[in-house]
Amino acid sequence: MNTFETNNREIVRLLKEWEPKLLTLSEETIGNKRNTQNRSIKQIVGHMVDSASNNTHRIVHLQYQPNPLIFPDYANLGNNDRWIVIQNYQAENWEDLVQLWKYSNIHLVHVIRNVNPEKLENEWISAQNKKISLKSMILDYLRHLQLHLLEIEELLNQ
Repeated sequence: MNTFETNNREIVRLLKEWEPKLLTLSEETIGNKRNTQNRSIKQIVGHMVDSASNNTHRIVHLQYQPNPLIFPDYANLGNNDRWIVIQNYQAENWEDLVQLWKYSNIHLVHVIRNVNPEKLENEWISAQNKKISLKSMILDYLRHLQLHLLEIEELLNQ
């Protein structure tokens, strides 16, 4: 069994649980409620799309590029907020955005299931000059996804 299969199954379970929840939310709810980073629910979902996309790219690059890899770090130094603004998730069609989130994560799970186990100790260097292994990055993705879903849950319960 794949080292990451428990995480993969939990990611898929969360997608199945959250897709219908997200699709029932009103425009007012998704556009106006804000978390501590001043992100709307639409922007949080957009950020999760960016996270799935960036992690997919890192996973691919870490399997064939020189080790350690210097890869653009979108998550630090305020870059993730730049991504949210530049892509204008606040104006994105909600149903399209939810589907993009769902399928970006389904594809990420597929990519994780096909990782070469010999490459799991390959590392990339973050913007904070920290070395992060492919294995630890993959394992941490679920925590990151859960963190943002919890943020949405807290906004919905306000």
